[in-house]
Amino acid sequence: MRKIITLVLLAMVLAVHAQSSAQARKVLDKVAAVVGRPGGVSAQFTISTGKSQSLSGSIAIKGRKFYASTRRGKVWYDGRTQWSYLKATNEVNISSPTEAQQARVNPYQFLSVYKSGYRLSMKRSGRGYVVTMNATSKARAMKTIIVTVSSRYVPVKVQCQQGGRWTTINLSHFQAKNQSDATFRFSKNKCPGAEVIDLR
Repeated sequence: MRKIITLVLLAMVLAVHAQSSAQARKVLDKVAAVVGRPGGVSAQFTISTGKSQSLSGSIAIKGRKFYASTRRGKVWYDGRTQWSYLKATNEVNISSPTEAQQARVNPYQFLSVYKSGYRLSMKRSGRGYVVTMNATSKARAMKTIIVTVSSRYVPVKVQCQQGGRWTTINLSHFQAKNQSDATFRFSKNKCPGAEVIDLR
């Protein structure tokens, strides 16, 4: 009798987890549809690493492309190539970034990885949701990602664990805004006089 009760309880726990995972996936699918609108979107962000260091800026997104601007520099990504401009050195570095490198500058990077390689779970938070993504593969640079989503399926906070360090990104002023493809590509007239270094 005890074995039967244990099996029934185990089956119930597994069913609840599967349901939570499916609901989390549906929420992230809706977030992806909102953020991935064909014309593009824009938002403000603040990134903090837990050592009282924070950096604020703005971001424009269109599909896999993004452009981020802060007081320290700018990053353009056209879906394949990334250009990173640092004001302190007046340099533009050209690279083909990894998933982890993109996550450092693009708070919406989780939308390109949630469909595979992560175990999803979800809980309600007020009228919104908190979705937790735990990596199922050691190859994933981001081991845990926690996304807080509003009732309108707009991300308001993203927390990422990479190595033993957590990064928190707070998002605000999200809006649908048509973006030109030129927004996501660097050209020399955008940073006159900057030295361009190709790291690819």
